[in-house]
Amino acid sequence: MAKPFFDVFPTLKLDGRMKELMDEVEVDKVSTTRKQDFIRIYLSSNRLIEKADVWKAEKEIKKQFFGSADLTVKIYERFHLSAQYTPQNLMEIYEDSILQEFKEYSPIEYTLLKNAEFVFPEEDQVELVLEDSVVGMSKAPEITSILTKILNERCGFSVRVSSSFKKTEKKEEAAPDYSKESAKMTAKMEASEEAKEARKEKREQAKEERKAAEGTAAAPKTSFGNGTGSFKGGSFKGKSKWGGRDFGGFKKSDDPNVIYGRDFDDDTMQIADIAGEMGEVCIHGKIILYDKREIRNEKSILIFDVTDFTDTITVKMFTHNEQVPDLEKEIKVGAFIKLKGITMVDKFDHELTIGSVAGIRKITDFTVKRVDNSEMKRVELHCHTKMSDMDGVSEVRDIVKQAYKWGMPGIAITDHGVVQALTDANHLWDDFWSEEAGKRKEAGDTHPDRQKFFKLILGVEAYLVDDLKEIVINDKGQSLTDSTFVVFDIETTGFSPLKNRIIEIGAVKVQNGQIIDRFSEFVNPEVPIPFRIEKLTSINDEMVMNAPTRDVIIPKFLEFCEGCVLVGHNVSFDISFINQNCKELGISAEFTTVDTLGISRVFFPLQSKHTLDAVAKTLNISLEHHHRAVDDAECTALIFLKFVPMMQEKNVQNLTQVNALGVSTPEMVKHLRPHHCIILAKNTLGRVHLYTLVSKSHLTYFQRFPLIPKSELIKYREGLIIGSACCAGELYGAVVEDRPEQEIARLVNFYDYLEIQPIGNNHFMVDSDHYDDIHSDDDIREINKRICTLGEQFHKPVVATCDVHFLNPEDQIYRQIIQAGRGFDDEAPAPLYLRTTEEMLKEFDYLGTDKAREICITNTRKIMDMCDSISPVRPDKCPPVIPDSDKILTTICYNRAHEIYGETLPSIVEERLEKELHSIISNGFAVMYIIAQKLVWKSNEDGYLVGSRGSVGSSFVAFTSGITEVNSLSPHYICPKCHYSDFDSEDVKAFSGKSGCDMPDKRCPKCGHMMNKDGFDIPFETFLGFKGDKEPDIDLNFSGEYQSKAHKYTEVIFGYGQTFRAGTIAGLADKTAYGYVKKFYDGLGQGKRKCEINRVLQGLVGVRRGTGQHPGGIIVLPVGEDINSFTPVQHPANDMTTATVTTHYDYHSIDHNLLKLDILGHDDPTMIRFLQDCTGLDPKLVPLDDHNVMSLFEDTSALNITPEQIGGTKLGCLGLPEFGTDFAMQMVIDAQPTSFSHLIRIAGLAHGTDVWLGNAQTLIMEGTATIDTAICTRDDIMIYLIQKGMDKSLSFKTMESVRKGKGLKPEMKEAMIAAGVPEWYIQSCLKIKYMFPKAHAAAYVMMAWRIAYFKVYVPQAFYAAWFSIRAKAFSYKDMCQGENHLHSVMNEFNSRKDELSNTEQAEYGDMRVVEEMYERGIEFAPIDIFTAKSRLFQVVGDKIMPSLKSIDGMGEKAADAVVEAAKDGPFLSRDDFRDRTKCPQGVIDTLNELGLLGEIPESNQISLFDFGM
Repeated sequence: MAKPFFDVFPTLKLDGRMKELMDEVEVDKVSTTRKQDFIRIYLSSNRLIEKADVWKAEKEIKKQFFGSADLTVKIYERFHLSAQYTPQNLMEIYEDSILQEFKEYSPIEYTLLKNAEFVFPEEDQVELVLEDSVVGMSKAPEITSILTKILNERCGFSVRVSSSFKKTEKKEEAAPDYSKESAKMTAKMEASEEAKEARKEKREQAKEERKAAEGTAAAPKTSFGNGTGSFKGGSFKGKSKWGGRDFGGFKKSDDPNVIYGRDFDDDTMQIADIAGEMGEVCIHGKIILYDKREIRNEKSILIFDVTDFTDTITVKMFTHNEQVPDLEKEIKVGAFIKLKGITMVDKFDHELTIGSVAGIRKITDFTVKRVDNSEMKRVELHCHTKMSDMDGVSEVRDIVKQAYKWGMPGIAITDHGVVQALTDANHLWDDFWSEEAGKRKEAGDTHPDRQKFFKLILGVEAYLVDDLKEIVINDKGQSLTDSTFVVFDIETTGFSPLKNRIIEIGAVKVQNGQIIDRFSEFVNPEVPIPFRIEKLTSINDEMVMNAPTRDVIIPKFLEFCEGCVLVGHNVSFDISFINQNCKELGISAEFTTVDTLGISRVFFPLQSKHTLDAVAKTLNISLEHHHRAVDDAECTALIFLKFVPMMQEKNVQNLTQVNALGVSTPEMVKHLRPHHCIILAKNTLGRVHLYTLVSKSHLTYFQRFPLIPKSELIKYREGLIIGSACCAGELYGAVVEDRPEQEIARLVNFYDYLEIQPIGNNHFMVDSDHYDDIHSDDDIREINKRICTLGEQFHKPVVATCDVHFLNPEDQIYRQIIQAGRGFDDEAPAPLYLRTTEEMLKEFDYLGTDKAREICITNTRKIMDMCDSISPVRPDKCPPVIPDSDKILTTICYNRAHEIYGETLPSIVEERLEKELHSIISNGFAVMYIIAQKLVWKSNEDGYLVGSRGSVGSSFVAFTSGITEVNSLSPHYICPKCHYSDFDSEDVKAFSGKSGCDMPDKRCPKCGHMMNKDGFDIPFETFLGFKGDKEPDIDLNFSGEYQSKAHKYTEVIFGYGQTFRAGTIAGLADKTAYGYVKKFYDGLGQGKRKCEINRVLQGLVGVRRGTGQHPGGIIVLPVGEDINSFTPVQHPANDMTTATVTTHYDYHSIDHNLLKLDILGHDDPTMIRFLQDCTGLDPKLVPLDDHNVMSLFEDTSALNITPEQIGGTKLGCLGLPEFGTDFAMQMVIDAQPTSFSHLIRIAGLAHGTDVWLGNAQTLIMEGTATIDTAICTRDDIMIYLIQKGMDKSLSFKTMESVRKGKGLKPEMKEAMIAAGVPEWYIQSCLKIKYMFPKAHAAAYVMMAWRIAYFKVYVPQAFYAAWFSIRAKAFSYKDMCQGENHLHSVMNEFNSRKDELSNTEQAEYGDMRVVEEMYERGIEFAPIDIFTAKSRLFQVVGDKIMPSLKSIDGMGEKAADAVVEAAKDGPFLSRDDFRDRTKCPQGVIDTLNELGLLGEIPESNQISLFDFGM
């Protein structure tokens, strides 16, 4: 007796579609063989089940019920089909499944059947027409026999299958010979198995030999341990020498290719095949990571990762230090080697590595490099880079470089919705251009013609939405109230009006707001109803089998609709079927239609879905039996009747006005379905229009994606070329769905060119449930052929593109990992790599040679020729204009100079001012100074000091204009009373190169007044170079709490809409990429070594995740310029809730065109303001020569404590910016500063890269240099080299090269040697990666010194300021309960210092400052919830009251709420406190536990016992 499938297999888990399918199936019988190694399952179903689904069910039953058991599950299916099935329509539906079955059975018979024709001469007869060939004749009986069984036994027919033969002409494009392919594949598999067995036997043999040789693996370890020992299983003994050098016990071969050890010629194995500690292996690969560590006994361990691109493994080899230099010449990143060693699990890393290396040979690159050998090259017009959000994975530079190297004439970059890769691509183009121009110059030729040189085509793959669809089609101005409407709906067998049939029509007639008539009819489609449609509509074959056919129902329906306006929900779908059926029946019909879906979008623009059920729900209309035509029609009618008065309220009286309602708005656009399209810029105007569209898509229309409405695209179409894009394009989708010809014609006419792609790109459609008519790759080929035909028909060029998402086939894994990480791992990865011309021609050979060449080469080059070669960024500089900025700057500077130095300026002052002003004004930089001056003056006026950053302090004009406090003149005295100055006395010259504040105090020889000491001796050339034309970079540190006001003030200076935040681009970081890779391989059950994960993750790093904004960068647009002529703009991170607008390009890409201001937020100015407010002391009056302050950098005496009291900290620097970390304090201890100028030098060292560690520190400790002579700031290099007699300009260039980490060019090094520069100085320069400017260091130290002054003399204010602003993890519970409690917490932290979390480490850092405070006799006052501030600590008497935010668990908003609630009077109870402050219960419990709530009761309720009755 038959049982439902899931009664027999109740626990079987299948995907949704399969589960629905098998729900309809019954199991007739289950049987097994006697050995129980073959299970037969007999199924019966009223529905056809594709063979692929049967195989899937077999696989899942085997997997889920029998696991790894050695048995076979075989399903035998039998169908009980409805009378709607005939042999002919069965074959139309089931042919692909039958072919798939034959393909598995016999590739030869599959090929024959695939090329055969089916003829149906009678209802009970099927004739198979095969090719007239020997193979066809021999295989015909078996093919017909199998088909007979399928049709009769499986499908329930009673037909006779016969065969006949026809002669076929030899086609130009022969069908693929699957038999040869099958034979080739079989041979390949057999060879692979044989090789595998051979390797296995070899490994077993080697294993036996090693066992016999008594444990070889330990021997090399012995030899590395002391340089002696023996390789018991090998060919050497004792200590080996070669050329007097010891190579770890191995004799080096005479072969120059042998890098290390003995010669060998073993066959290599793939690293992926290394399985555990399998003994000696031989591999080859590329070194991708190298490290060296020195160990004891003058030996080193060389650690390097080797990959053969199947996997990666780490190699560890020991060698003597003296051998390392020779080895490092060959063992380096990028080198290809062959290596022999022993696999072992490393006891430190616990991963499989190769050690006991027997030999290393250098080899050539064995990777296969694809080349494009076609005489005429194609152009790629659809290319994604890492800038396509989490989709493209290749660097744009690599893609462009490959195209250029292949000889392609150009390439288009078309990232998803963005153009952010174009500037980087253009930098590479500039390199190509310069290289070619240089070659031609050498050859005596003219410069290359830009338009004939390699072209970089600017483009984007846009998310296009069609906002031009009208609500009313064929509008004739009909009245909204007086017209009669027929609201209708149809059910069909599919989506294509050309291929599919109507199965039901339902309609209601509406007049004067009432339903007056109904129409409901089934239509016999004369074909079976697909299972999916039956599930959706509940209409089956039995229900329609006896219904009239369309030739009866369609005229009847038209009669019902006569004189009426048709209304439907998404009516374009329904009317397309009516129109197509009318056309096929020869009936002339013209309709006016109204779409309620479009009306819904007008009235509910914020609603995400506008499906019939969603709109019905919004309007409180009941919808029963959804997807039955008459019910849907009646629901739509009720919706329409509700919309009518809503439209009348908007003064809509006729259908013309209804259409006017549908004019698109941003909110409507955001809820339309996007399609892809390619937009290319033809010329400069096109670039501006392209950028305008990108800006609008991000600023106005962003909704998950940056959307571009068609209306906007049409508006800005001039200068642009529009392509139809990929399978996500609207044209491709319409062709796949077989939309009506009129609709397809409209789409084709919109585009300038049509696009098709390789079959593999769209193969996912074959396996997808969303494409009913795509069953095989041949169906995809037919789609491409049809698009080619449309191109010919409408005279549109058709181009073949790769839709590049990665560079090479092997890079597919990177995108696969990214997609899996995003949850898109259910599709087979598509081969979206950059193909050569030959690869593309081969891909499209099914179109014929001429057509393939046309679409791959001719047409792609034609599109390229339509585009000018243009730069993505304007080449000209566009600084903002401030009228009379030159005169204003000059006046400000001279006024300030006279104010300081008197009416008659010292010559050194006047000369410096004139030189700088001339350089600044002549190069057009005056406006930048004026802007900075306005910002600084405004901040100072509002009570906040501003610290300068970078080298702007090198400019005396910056000092006199008030931009910086750093006076860059040489040290000097100046009398504030009579303006006497001393720049030249011997006492003053002794401080040359140092700081004026370090000079001894001195009274004015003229008036006796105490003179000021100033000057830091910084050359102006550090800032603008000797020619004064270096682009200035004025960076300013504003108070963090004032930064937003400074940003806002730029709008006051330049006008609203003229300033933009500098944009940044966020890419996938190493750590995140590591997680993606590990999760991917873990999901596959493949454990990978860290070295392989690290190799793979490099393909993911930098993939764009989003955008942001520079913390302080402001881009200024000159008045009258359009920002889109430079860059598109957007909201940071596409946050549509913020008013902030950033540049779309990373600001580095455009900062040479537009002025960028760095208005940065910093804690130091905020602390200074806090200290000034707290003490009333003007920080500008803090002396820079105070001995007690200087002593903080020598010991702790100024704090009146000893190092032992504060955990052994030797200095008083805790809490001081620039000097408060253990690293900085150790630097101070090593450098032993004695002056302010020394502190500047230390600050320079601290902020450089590879300037202190392994460089200046070593030189100072060895006595080679001192803090005064070591290289500490970038200025040191230029000044020193000039003093040594080197050319000034070369000295400047040398400084610039060193400070950027570019080392020394040969001519620089030669000049230094010629000038007598010592070798240690040259070597120090070579180590440096980045250097700090002296002016920046001076500005930082001035701020730090002022804060240190308060620490010495007003400690309560200092600690209150530090805890308020700089503390990272302050805990009231741990730190404010007294010194003893603090020490107990610190001791507990110390007991597990190696296990502390990042938060705990930050808290411990705060505790050290609290400990110092306690030791100085300062205590915390308990928090008073009525007087405490939410975020700031307060000085209360001689104590400090913490902020409310310092309470554990109290966030900023909660703390603010407590402060506001406290203003309304005392809290009556804890309930009252909770209700008024909205604090979490946990925080209230903490407050109560700490005694901060006082004695207030738990509740407001009054007890009788409270009255003492």
